[in-house]
Amino acid sequence: MRIETTNGAGGAPRKLKVATVSLAGCFGCHMSFLDIDERILPLLELVEFDRSPLTDIKHCGPCNIGLIEGGVCNAENVHVLREFRANCKVLIALGACAVNGGLPAQRNHLELADILQEVYRTGHGLAEGSRIPDDPELPLPLNQVHPVHEVVRIDYFLPGCPPSGDAIWAFLTQLIEGKAPSLGHGLLHYD
Repeated sequence: MRIETTNGAGGAPRKLKVATVSLAGCFGCHMSFLDIDERILPLLELVEFDRSPLTDIKHCGPCNIGLIEGGVCNAENVHVLREFRANCKVLIALGACAVNGGLPAQRNHLELADILQEVYRTGHGLAEGSRIPDDPELPLPLNQVHPVHEVVRIDYFLPGCPPSGDAIWAFLTQLIEGKAPSLGHGLLHYD
């Protein structure tokens, strides 16, 4: 899938717009993204960040590439993911939680009501004897945690928990160069 850009003022190539978001996960994939270290400077010559922790923009505008970290565990995650799909030409599931639900999906074999009861009411969880939160401002939890491809179409999957900064760098630069990303064992491994 080739990412097309139009030329900006004076015929200069326009930078690609990239957005990132973290759903139900630990933010580890974003930390790995930052592990590209000084390579972020040449990357900034090629891309402009839209929604990301680097910009603190809250909603995704039209973008060339969207990176999704984390699975889908509540109604807000569904809304954000659908917004990303609508605004990003290419959407990448980044890390195990986005690809297959990861650690958050470990709760899928349990009933949500039982989990909430255990955590908030029985005293075996974090807040003994308290009531289950029901504030209308809280996003409605889903009965199961879902990988992102179960909610929207995903163009590429970059596995790992988290994928290394080197893998993210290689994947993005190949994609930006118009190549189909291909990472071998040296970059995709599970230690």
